[in-house]
Parts: sequence; structure tokens; C-alpha cells
Amino acid sequence: MNGPGGADVALHAATLRYGRHLIWEDLDLEVAPGERLAVLGPNGAGKTTLLKVLLGLIPLSAGTVTIDGRPPAHGSEQAGYLAQQRMFDPDLPIRGRDLVQLGVDGHRLGLPRAHCPQAEAAIEAVGAGSYASAPVGRLSGGQQQRLRIAQALAGGPRLLLCDEPLLSLDPASQQSVTALFDDYCRAHGTTLVLVTHEITPIAGIIDRVLYVARGRWAAGSPDTVMDTETLSALYGSHIDVIRVHDRIVVVGEGGGPHHPPGGSHQGHGHDRGQGRGDLDGGGHPGHPAQGGHR
Repeated sequence: MNGPGGADVALHAATLRYGRHLIWEDLDLEVAPGERLAVLGPNGAGKTTLLKVLLGLIPLSAGTVTIDGRPPAHGSEQAGYLAQQRMFDPDLPIRGRDLVQLGVDGHRLGLPRAHCPQAEAAIEAVGAGSYASAPVGRLSGGQQQRLRIAQALAGGPRLLLCDEPLLSLDPASQQSVTALFDDYCRAHGTTLVLVTHEITPIAGIIDRVLYVARGRWAAGSPDTVMDTETLSALYGSHIDVIRVHDRIVVVGEGGGPHHPPGGSHQGHGHDRGQGRGDLDGGGHPGHPAQGGHR
């Protein structure tokens, strides 16, 4: 569990297309070791796809991506991956402890080891020791998610990639899971890239935001990216960003919360001059963003 610090992530002129459909174009982004980046945007904008590019599962259409100066490799031990949560079948004959151990031994053939120190350390780190021996399918959503996080951490990753880790969790569970990420990354210097639909629950632990929409993108501090001017430029229509106490609410032209339709990643109407690139000094590696943890 004691990793050698965080990994460096770099994308330069990164473009991804599926046939004629543009996902995102000319993405230039550098994530410094130990930095925490939130990736936001509507359904279909390519958030999960970005994680798969960083995992070496999907090649870019153009441009380059590197992790510590090398192209990402499928199955690399330096990256831990937390996929979108799906509840396990109640009758699944596997203990929580076995699930976590797959994060260490998943590549090995044969039966799992009787005792795995890395898995036990990860279980302890997420506070799941009291139910780790229970059938995983009979645990609550919050308990299952803690064990999934332990699985992602068990290999001591230098880069942690999380896809909607707070989805379907109640506010209390969201708060505890967010604290887990904060504590682990702070203790080990791990680089965090976290995909989410809502910034409010994680606003206190992130350094920068990457927002992708309609083939366009913007990166910078949360205060700079999550504003009316930037998001209106990305969507090509007026978007209001409203701050109410500690919450950030994005409202579309219709007056209600903004939920762009799926498939909004098509590249027609891409405007190179609006809503692209690092927006201020807080968005560059080595310069903590406003509202970050440093």
C-alpha cells in the first residue's frame, strides 16, 4: 500500500472519433503527480472513454497520451481502476475479501492465496474489516463500494481512475467515500482522475476540472471552469451556473437543471476559439487550483 508517489499523465492534441462522430478534439492536458482532476460533462461526452484511453483499452484517433512518459499499457499495475458501480447478485458466492484480493491476484491462474497482506491492508484502509468476510452480494451499496475501492487500491496504484464512484450512494456514503479518496491520495501522493456528474460532493478535494461537451473541452480551476461563460461556450447555448451555499447547480435554457441528451458528443459546430484549454494559472501542473486540497 505504500506506493512511490503519483504518476504523471499527459495528453497532447488528443482526438478521438467513432466513425464520423467526434468525441473530443485536440485535448491538451497535463496532470502532475499527486494532482486530483475531476472530469465532468453530459452523457455521451467521452468521460468514461477518457479513462479507457488512460487504461490503454482504446487508442486515440490522433495525438498522444503518456503516463510517466510512456504510452498506457493494458493491465499496468501502476493504475487502479474503479468502474461504475453495479450491485452484485445477492447469491454471488464470493466474499468481500475475495473481491478485494482480485485487485492483487486477478492476473494469476488458480485459486486465490489464503492470505494476501496487500488486500488486508486495503480492506483496513477503507474501514471494511467488519464485513469483509460476508458474501459481497448481501452487503449494502455503500459497503460494496468501499470494497470496490479497496480492490482498486490493493495493488498500490500510482494513478487512480474512478468512474462515477458516488453514483447511487446516499449523501452520507458520498461523504465517507470522498474522504477515503482524500485520505489515501494525501498519504500516498497518488494521482486521481475522477469522472462525475456532480462536482459538489468532491469540490473540497480536487485541484482542477476537465469539462467535456459536444467535442469541446475546458480545463482549469473549479471556479474558472464551472461558470456561466465557460459552459455556455462549450454547449453553444446559454447555461447558468448558480452557487447556492456549497452547491453548484447548472441550469439550461429551459430554466431547469441541465441534463443534455445522450449523444451530445458529435463534433459538428466545434469552435476552437471558445471554452478550450487551461483557463488560468491554477490549471497548470504545480499550481494548485482554487478550492483544492493543497
